[in-house]
Amino acid sequence: MQAPENLAHYSLMQMLEGIESGAFCTEDVIHACFDQIEQREPEVQAWQYRLQREEYLAQYRSRQAFYDQSLLKGLPLGVKDIIDTADMPTELGSPIHKGRQPVDDATCVVLLKQAGAIVLGKTVTTEFAYFKPGATRNPADISRTPGGSSSGSAAAVADFMVPMALGSQTAASVIRPAAYCGAVGYVGSRGEYSLRGGQPLAQSLDSLGVFARQADDIALLRAVLLRTGSEHQTAAVEAPRKPAKILMCPGSWLGPVSVEMATALEEATEQLLKAGVTIAMLDQDVAGDQGLGGLVEHHATIMAWEVCRNLAAEAAQPELLSPQMQDLINKGLAMSREDYLAALAAVDQARLQLHKHYPDVDAIITPAAPDIAPLAEEGTGSPHMSRAWQALGLPTVTLTGVKNRQGIPLGLQLVGRSRGDDALLATAAWVNRVVEVSV
Repeated sequence: MQAPENLAHYSLMQMLEGIESGAFCTEDVIHACFDQIEQREPEVQAWQYRLQREEYLAQYRSRQAFYDQSLLKGLPLGVKDIIDTADMPTELGSPIHKGRQPVDDATCVVLLKQAGAIVLGKTVTTEFAYFKPGATRNPADISRTPGGSSSGSAAAVADFMVPMALGSQTAASVIRPAAYCGAVGYVGSRGEYSLRGGQPLAQSLDSLGVFARQADDIALLRAVLLRTGSEHQTAAVEAPRKPAKILMCPGSWLGPVSVEMATALEEATEQLLKAGVTIAMLDQDVAGDQGLGGLVEHHATIMAWEVCRNLAAEAAQPELLSPQMQDLINKGLAMSREDYLAALAAVDQARLQLHKHYPDVDAIITPAAPDIAPLAEEGTGSPHMSRAWQALGLPTVTLTGVKNRQGIPLGLQLVGRSRGDDALLATAAWVNRVVEVSV
């Protein structure tokens, strides 16, 4: 891959390789990232709080010997503003928590700092990582939403402000904004990473997410978050791996989908077939009598039940909550526990059936969103393309080589096997080299 002219446009791995080789230094990358922020932030508005250039450089220079020997070399990290940081506010996208200052860093932040990342700032989130939009705009088209709820993290990475950022997903909060903005977004298998220090929304559904520019960047950060190496040398990243068999899941089985998105999925699968990958159609009934659409509904049930209990304190101040959040809380309060338990049981059964029916499949390919990003005034977009996979707790990662004729991202996603995150990322790295679609 030919290196870009602007250092801010390099992937994380390219940055690290260039620093190690002496082609440039960490401070060169820092300046390139801040140049990009200063040029683009007035329009994109990805940051809730951030360091200024001289503050960042002072932090780097004060421990330069450590950073130069570290894995991540003092490179900048964005952190979604529902994830605690001890030296920056964490306000959860809500006026209820204006000025909230955590005592400790979240575990995921600690691990990345120990590996040599520096938190450049807190990225904009929707209210409590739900639907009320923040100020961020889509860098691919600033008239459009970046998606939610990890809006600032997706935009900051896609617009070359930082090479890596943390997010979270309860419904579609990583995959949808990654798809809309054109970043690589990854959500780990349920329970794969520590969520200590992150705002809980729905404990049966919450997952940590990571944004970067390439799948191998994600694989490197995954190794750090799992502590499979040291702060100075992490486990080797798997080479791109050609899949033997991929299942295709039409977006229409999950909910409404645009003609452009359906066409993009068809063209992507055709390209995979030509590259020698076996493509099969996912059996919709494998998810139970109600199909995959039933899983979408079960996810919504579980989320409403758990959110209204996690946000009990905030619900006592309804005047400071958005109408969307008030509606979700009221829905959860009106729900019976029997309906909640039935939804959990249906999801568990579907997970067992999926693994039983497809023991030899490398991944599922399916839309990451219903269409390109909606206009900003229309909200953050629908999450139904991710609800089923999130309910099942499966790892997911977006593909970046899919756009419409105007160059607006049309994201697809790969869905992996539970705890098969490493294999999924290796597959995604290969698929991203093969699939390039413009519809």
